[in-house]
Amino acid sequence: MKRLFAFLALTSFLAFNSCTSKSAIVSKTPSSTVTNNTDILPGADQLAIYLPMLKGKKVGIMGNQTSVVGRSKEHLVDLLFREKVDLKFAFAPEHGFRGDVERGEKFGNDVDSKTGLPLYTLYGGNQKQDSIINTIDVMIFDLQDVGARFYTYITSLHRVMELCAKHNKKLIVLDRPNPNGDQVDGPVRHDDKFKSDVSWHKIAMIHGLTIGELAKMVNGEKWLENGKQCDVTVVPVKGYDHKMMYELPVIPSPSLPNALSVRLYLSLCLFEGTDISVGRGTDWPFQIIGYTNPVYGSFTFTPGDRHGMTKHVEGKGAVNYGLDLRNIIPSEHKFTLKYLLDFYNKTPDKSTFFARPAFFDKLAGTDQLRLQILAGKSEDEIRASWAKDLDAYKLMRKKYLIYPDFE
Repeated sequence: MKRLFAFLALTSFLAFNSCTSKSAIVSKTPSSTVTNNTDILPGADQLAIYLPMLKGKKVGIMGNQTSVVGRSKEHLVDLLFREKVDLKFAFAPEHGFRGDVERGEKFGNDVDSKTGLPLYTLYGGNQKQDSIINTIDVMIFDLQDVGARFYTYITSLHRVMELCAKHNKKLIVLDRPNPNGDQVDGPVRHDDKFKSDVSWHKIAMIHGLTIGELAKMVNGEKWLENGKQCDVTVVPVKGYDHKMMYELPVIPSPSLPNALSVRLYLSLCLFEGTDISVGRGTDWPFQIIGYTNPVYGSFTFTPGDRHGMTKHVEGKGAVNYGLDLRNIIPSEHKFTLKYLLDFYNKTPDKSTFFARPAFFDKLAGTDQLRLQILAGKSEDEIRASWAKDLDAYKLMRKKYLIYPDFE
């Protein structure tokens, strides 16, 4: 059996490396549209491919609580230590290495309490880690994205790619499915004045890519500093295509506790440029919306303190009135502006609706969406305004797809 496993590992490794390049992938056979997660094998589960590439190397990892392997959900860091990989440090994204830091909260360098692994961050202002990256030969990236441009894990990917390209380090991306990968929608960011942690790339707001596909796009479009390219190898997901509904095995952040919140996040995150509550501080974040005025609806809730949701809680301690979206079937929901427009239209003093206009514009990647809402435009009119840019983005996206598309 040992010889058989060694042979399989070697053949997988040789097949993989036969197609490696600046943005290498492993070929896959188009799969059916089954939605059973047991039919899907993320990159991290394919040890026979990537463990040989780590042998004799000093290794770093960008990971968090979503970096798990197999049905046991063993953390990748624990597995690498068990396999005697020479792991030197971990980079942590927004929400921290164990996923318990609140949204937007800055945090510094630390030590993982479970493993003793040194932890560093590339989030927020902590972007320069040149001395740290030079202590390794190979970097691993394994984070579960949710498919929205304003979800900052893709900004973390970009910063890791920048460091690896600058210092000639190999990057291995362990790809994972996009739970919202069945859609491409929203405005495309063009103007760099709207560039921020929540709008780093010139992509559609709902981008329809996996982390691995985005890494290929960053390289292919030469978005790294000075047009450099990162030496990236993507270990793709087996059994996945963009038509599939994929329920995440581990929550990606404190405010996205289930499949419905992950789907509704696409439509509700724009409320973060307002004072409207999206349910933070309750048991149903990104599944309910409301404000402290009965004009918004008959459903009521009172935000308080919840794990990972204590410091940035809109409407905290007050009765909020609004909508209960908990009965929506996740697979039946796609990005829409209807909730945002409905709450705007119900606001008595509309000049107060965009409480944080600059942040709203960064989330949207443009100021045009806010101005269109202020001008009383309908969803159909707004969609028509971004259709041409979205079509151009879709054509660019096609060049970098690893998996069969939804259209």
